[in-house]
Parts: sequence; C-alpha cells; structure tokens
Amino acid sequence: MTREGFSWSRWVGIIVKEFIQLKRDRLTFGMIIGIPVLQLILFGYAINADPKRLPTAVLAADSSPYSRTLLAAMQTSGYFRIEHHAANEAEVERLLALGRVQFAVTIPENFGRKLVRGERPVLLVEADASDPSATGNAIAALAQISLTALSRDLSGSLADLQPVAPPFDVRVHRRYNPEGITAYNIVPGLIGTILTMTMVLMTGLAMTRERERGTFENLLSTPALPIEVMTGKIVPYIMIGLIQVTLIIVAALALFEVPLQGNVALLYFAVLLFIAANLTLGITFSSIARNQLQAMQMTFFFFLPSILLSGFMFPFRGMPEWAQWLGSLLPLTHFLVLVRGIMLKGNSLPDLWPQIWPIVLFMLVVIAIGLGFYRRTLD
Repeated sequence: MTREGFSWSRWVGIIVKEFIQLKRDRLTFGMIIGIPVLQLILFGYAINADPKRLPTAVLAADSSPYSRTLLAAMQTSGYFRIEHHAANEAEVERLLALGRVQFAVTIPENFGRKLVRGERPVLLVEADASDPSATGNAIAALAQISLTALSRDLSGSLADLQPVAPPFDVRVHRRYNPEGITAYNIVPGLIGTILTMTMVLMTGLAMTRERERGTFENLLSTPALPIEVMTGKIVPYIMIGLIQVTLIIVAALALFEVPLQGNVALLYFAVLLFIAANLTLGITFSSIARNQLQAMQMTFFFFLPSILLSGFMFPFRGMPEWAQWLGSLLPLTHFLVLVRGIMLKGNSLPDLWPQIWPIVLFMLVVIAIGLGFYRRTLD
C-alpha cells in the first residue's frame, strides 16, 4: 500500500484537532496562560534583591538629641524601620531569635555626653545574618549614616567634631552567621525545596496513575474510607522524605559544615510536619487531576510561587506586603524559618510555635478539600 503525498488539508485538520483538545482541557489551557503571567508578576513586582524598611528593635539607654537624630537618620535611609523599643537585652535576644526583627540597635548609656566630649562612644548594631543577602546593603549603609547623621547637630562650638572620621563607632555583630557564608542559608533551605518538589509530585501522581491503569476502581469498590485511602497512600512516602532529609543533613554537616545548634529530634519533628503537609497536598492534587500530566502541571504551578515567595531564593522582607501575605500562606515559608531557626539559632519548641500552627492549618484545609474531591469521585 503506497502512501499519498503530503496533504495540507489533513495537516490543518490535525492542528485544529489539537487546539480543540487544548480548549477542552481547561487545566492545561489555564497553565499555558497562568504560568507566564505568574512569572511576570513575581519577577517584576515581588522579587527584590535590595530589601528596604527592615524591622528593627532599639534598646536605648540614652535619650539625648543625638540618639534621636541618629535613629531618625537610620529610618530616613530607607533600610531600617523601627518597630520595637526593647526594655532589656533579653527582649532584644528574643526578638532576634524569633526572627521578628532583622536588626537590633543598642544605644549605650551616656552616648550623647561621650560624643560631645569626643570620646567616640560605641553604637552596637546586631543583625540577623542567617540570610546574608537580606542584611548586606543595610549594613553597608551604616557607614554613610555614621558620617552624615549628626552633621546638623555638630555645629557652632561642636563644629570641631564634624567627622573626618565618624564621631562614634558602629560595631556590627552578625548573629547566627558571622562570616556571611551563603551555604548556611541555602543548604537548610534546600531541605524544604527538595521535599516540596518530591513529596507533592510523587503523591500527586499516585492516584492519577491508578486511575489511568484502572486500579482506582478497585479502591472504590472496597469498604475503605476516604481518610483511610489518603493516609494509607501518605505513609510510605513519609519514609522516603525522611531518607531524603537525613541525606541532606549529613551532607550539610560533612561537606558544608553548616552548624546544628538546636535539637535534632525537634528538627525531625518539624520535618515530619512539613512532609505531612506536602503529602496531603499531593494527594489532593491527584484527586483533582484527571491524568498524570495534569498532576505534574498542578505541582509545578504550586512549586513556582513556593520557591520564589518563601524567602529561599530572595529575601522575604524585600518583597511588597501583598507578596509577603501570599508567601505566608505557603508552608515552605514557615518551614524555612523553622529549619534555619533550629539549625542556626538553636530555637526551642516555644520559639517555633508561631511557624508551626500555620503549617498545621494549611494541612487541615488541604485534607478537607482533598476529602471533598475524593467523595465526589465516589459518588
């Protein structure tokens, strides 16, 4: 049997057929439109490598006009936003450990008096350097602030104090990562990003694979409850996730020398919680998707904002408020604070609770949605 020559009419017919299939597959069509728009918005508006207005705490033992002028100059620079006036050093320590502030400024007693006498008092600035990219530019701005902040106040009889060198010393303590090693920030974060991709993807394909192979009908014919099916599919992948985390932690300690200041059991508790949240999401995706391709598309659509809005690649506080609000809905955002807090800061369980409950809430909401779609499938 001989083949006929190339037919333009048949070729156009195949093209039309493909467009019709794309039109019927609303999820794929939505991804075609949604992913470029999402990338444009995230990269254009939300991503900022030069974060400004970083939350700052002040512990002031001096209330002279020079102290007030200095704090005003720091805020005017755009890099510092004074949100807390601490009562003591313990409160400063707590605010830094919980990640509520990026900087803590301590103005010593008699700062103004020593400055007028030309004794060069020391201004202590403590930075949460667990993410070096979030603090680098702000720390660099301190040098200019120390030169120009008091130029108006040092006039008249005090003009001799106008700085050739700054009239006071700025002593910067980079807490939790004094050498600014990028691996200390990136490697713990990789635990969250790797788990997000693998856990959601593997479980997202689980139920759709059974549906495509025809074995899903066997599950529907059993007396197993929806919650039994979902949790039964989750447990094996928990073990896979724990193996992945163990490999990453061993590599972090052996190859990159990342410190582990906190409790190992607490670290694995946070990991288990995060794994459970991602696995429930994957099962929910598999309940919604009609085939494995759609499950993979949904996974990618979730992973993209997770990696960009969580603070893994770019400073979280550098994003606009609406992007931070969206990022706070993602479990990866809270998990990064958990894992970095345990490994770099040695945080305890009470310190971690503000990040634990959003992950638990996310998991409960996703389970409810997944059960709803599974029951719809049963019907």
